[in-house]
Amino acid sequence: MARDVSDTTPIGARSELVEWIASGEKPRESWRLGTEHEKVPFYKADLSPVPYDGSRGIRALLEGMQERTGWAPIMEDGRPIGLADEEGGGAISLEPGGQFELSGAPLANLHETARETAQHLADVKAVGEKLGLGFLTLGMSPLWTRAETPVMPKARYRIMTNYMPKVGSLGLDMMYRTSTVQVNMDYASEADMVKKLRVSLALQPIATAIFANSPFTDGKPNGYLSMRSNIWLDTDRNRTGMMAFAFEEGFGYERYVDWALDVPMYFVKRDSAYHDVAGASFHDLLAGKLPQMPGERATHSDWANHVSTLFPEVRLKRYLEMRGADVGNLEHIVALSAFWTGILYDETALDGAWELVKAWNAQQREQLRADVPKLALNASIAGRSVQDVARDTLALSRAGLARRACRDNAGQDETRHLAYAEEIVASGRTQAERLLERYHGAWGGSVKPAFSECVF
Repeated sequence: MARDVSDTTPIGARSELVEWIASGEKPRESWRLGTEHEKVPFYKADLSPVPYDGSRGIRALLEGMQERTGWAPIMEDGRPIGLADEEGGGAISLEPGGQFELSGAPLANLHETARETAQHLADVKAVGEKLGLGFLTLGMSPLWTRAETPVMPKARYRIMTNYMPKVGSLGLDMMYRTSTVQVNMDYASEADMVKKLRVSLALQPIATAIFANSPFTDGKPNGYLSMRSNIWLDTDRNRTGMMAFAFEEGFGYERYVDWALDVPMYFVKRDSAYHDVAGASFHDLLAGKLPQMPGERATHSDWANHVSTLFPEVRLKRYLEMRGADVGNLEHIVALSAFWTGILYDETALDGAWELVKAWNAQQREQLRADVPKLALNASIAGRSVQDVARDTLALSRAGLARRACRDNAGQDETRHLAYAEEIVASGRTQAERLLERYHGAWGGSVKPAFSECVF
């Protein structure tokens, strides 16, 4: 997230929180997709991590990107912590360990997403080259320990860093050492949101399996194909997971709001100051009874910022965020967006996906979520392998993209962007498994070759 929201309009009732989410509804012709991806920078000379400060640090990278793109700086305590494309809507932000994130603009189709991502990567590489930096295409930094990983100067991250060890054993690894790719999708109505949320929650482990790409930690194999996904299982159970309640009868905006209200807060932002209220209740802030800030009442920005600190497998804000995949190369990034666009933006494909998953019960979905980080395509659900389910899901997505009939300048439709994922599923071998083969073979038991082979 590039920056926290600033809207001091007071909230008078719970109904306004529901209305805030409902205000995201858009007619089909206005649906867009926004692709976000993170990447870990490193110094090419010695494969070391990149700190914020210094003549070749993250700040210098941000300043170089500002000069190259003309995007406006996002500042905190006099330091740039991101950039905003105030015309197009995209942004660059910093994750806690220096992961460099593009939050893409809301775009009409996958061809635009591919162009946007390619342009961003060209810009990052051009600026990074001058600073001696490279950027990894892995879902987790493969070499450095958590203690060796730099810390970015963002107040909200300091608050989260203090709180994470109280609620899980791997939250700091999530913050400082993982990288993801996500796509944000629109909905037309409450019913449309519910259907899309249920389908995408059920299928999120399938996406995790297809795009598994984080098999190394601390310089060696970690025993998982998506260690990034496994880390989320022990980060903070209050705000993560598969949201079984979303499949209960009567689920909608109000039920999601009630869940969000019950999730402990991290912070309250007033002007430019972040106030640490980690563990406190939004109910208390809504009632003006927050012990840490007596008399303060909730505002629209408090709610937007709080919702951004919830981390389920699919997050509902005023759009839906698909959160299950490790980052990878350019084709990997766009394929993730293609996978979900074909399913969620075509009614026939969405209906077909619901038929595929509707018989799965909560226990089966949870078991799948637990198995996929280690087994990926070799996991199973309801007597079927994930590889088989992924094959069916990709077929639905391909047909949905074909029906969208969005063509590029060469006359090709969006189905071409699925090729990366389709090859993985057809082969039954994830990128993580291919890298493990390299590690045990040509790499000679070292992860260092990843810094030349697994880069943008």
